[in-house]
Amino acid sequence: MQAEQAKFLLDSLLPQIEEDSATTRKVLAAIPEERKQYRPEPKSRNAFELAWHVASSDVWFLDGIIRGQFGTEEDKMPAEIKTVADIRDWYDRKMPGLLERLKALSGEELAREIPFFGLFNRAAVAYLIFMLIHVVHHRGWLAAYLRPMGGKVPSIYGGSADEPFQMPEPQPAS
Repeated sequence: MQAEQAKFLLDSLLPQIEEDSATTRKVLAAIPEERKQYRPEPKSRNAFELAWHVASSDVWFLDGIIRGQFGTEEDKMPAEIKTVADIRDWYDRKMPGLLERLKALSGEELAREIPFFGLFNRAAVAYLIFMLIHVVHHRGWLAAYLRPMGGKVPSIYGGSADEPFQMPEPQPAS
């Protein structure tokens, strides 16, 4: 991948990454604290574990892209995280700075190949697609827990029964 292509891909994906980050925050905020141990089946992660996975994975992917290498500490939860609000606050502290650092990467940095644990090598920017697919998968799983846990399902890619779609106000012609 050429540097100009990598920069174009970043510019194309960034609005979706920013929207998905806001959506992730809404889903995390919808988890009822008193039901965070909910799991639909014994083999499933509970809501708290899944919330951590969703939040920490976004941070892990962005950090790896920025540094040019992926670490192995993705799911290590800091000891100070005890509540769902702690996870959401941690995510809120981490994401803006990482997104700013991502935006500052040069085309060459975005185009550099990064190995992924011996499975494949991709241009750094290509991992943003992997990150989006990953978060959509796990956040969807977590969102499916919300109603059985007694929570409300926020609007994700359109309205929900709990947060119906609202048409935006028409903008005056300029």
